[in-house]
Amino acid sequence: MNDRSTELLRLRPSLPNARVTQEMSQDEQFQNATLRPIIKFQNGLLIAAFRNYANKHKNSFYELGLPKRLEYIEHAIQKDMKLRNSLKGMIIGQFTVEEYERYIQNSSALNKRMMNMVVERIKDQIQLFEVASLV
Repeated sequence: MNDRSTELLRLRPSLPNARVTQEMSQDEQFQNATLRPIIKFQNGLLIAAFRNYANKHKNSFYELGLPKRLEYIEHAIQKDMKLRNSLKGMIIGQFTVEEYERYIQNSSALNKRMMNMVVERIKDQIQLFEVASLV
């Protein structure tokens, strides 16, 4: 492993609940060993990117009620290719070369897993998108 790979792996958070076993599919192993730690590590950046997206789209997100906001998040990440590719790049850029080589063998399925995880992570932190009101 080269210095870049070693440093990338060192920076990632440890996730004891993201187990990897031989009984799991290759995709599930990759999800738990690679995607989950990277998505957690990149959380602040992913939130900032979605906030920027919402702001650039005339702030309509902030006018919605909670159920519609959750739908908005899912729809934006699944359908807006520019946003989707930007988020994927934030994650793929944290791969080691070895992980990237594994990723490209089944990128379509792994992209789906990756984006579903990002959608759920952003939805779980919906409170971060509340507009502070002054009293």
